Amino acid sequence: MDFVERYGPWALVTGASEGTGAAFARLLAAKGMNLILVARREGPLDALASEIREQHKVQCITATVDLCHRDAAAELAEIAGDREVGLLITNAGADTNGAMFLDTDIAHWNDLVTLNVTTTMGLAHHFGRQMRARQRGGMILVSSGACYGGLSGISVYSAAKGFVLNLAEALWAEMRHDGVDVLTLVLGRTDTPAHRRLMERNGQPIPAGMAQPDDVAETGLRQLPHGPIWNWGQPNDVAGMAPTSPDQRRERIVTIERASAAYAGKP
Repeated sequence: MDFVERYGPWALVTGASEGTGAAFARLLAAKGMNLILVARREGPLDALASEIREQHKVQCITATVDLCHRDAAAELAEIAGDREVGLLITNAGADTNGAMFLDTDIAHWNDLVTLNVTTTMGLAHHFGRQMRARQRGGMILVSSGACYGGLSGISVYSAAKGFVLNLAEALWAEMRHDGVDVLTLVLGRTDTPAHRRLMERNGQPIPAGMAQPDDVAETGLRQLPHGPIWNWGQPNDVAGMAPTSPDQRRERIVTIERASAAYAGKP
């Protein structure tokens, strides 16, 4: 199968108005995929959609949805309607609080958890069922190196990304038998407008050597068939930022699956 046949004809991208989300959108449109672009800010989202329609002659609809609302996944499912979404990219999920756990209102942390956990899970469930029925499709759950352990100053963010890591691994374990690829793309510092705004607000200098959104999008799509994990800038046999490497984590999943099948007397 070519890319569109395997993952098309529609892709849904959250956090699509700028940064890595916009980079994913442009790259997918160049491959000939129709797009459902999701973000909170209507102006930048509409501008990107107009650019994509003009340059790539694909269908492109926008959905101005606050993914921090508990019914966001259901709302997007309704917007998608009967469109065949064969690729889901959950790119939204940044921590815009930039605060210690006790130094901001609990409502802000609830929003962050809903965005990363409830909405991500709801989207994966709705569109994953359709992909399983078609026996093809893919999901990229964009994450952060914070997923590998709790860190001061990003407590809820690291906890939420830990959920995304485990969800992606489990979905890969379950859905790879149904022709659906699942990848969590674990990023380090990436040069996005949102990241720059947070650093500037906190008086932090902009570091050199950050990952570029176009590189992130290209790498994510290339790595999608080789899930469940890819750590930015590191080979799959190197642990790097994590306790174990992606290869080791993948082998652990497969080993446990085999042992469980043998115990249950399954082939």
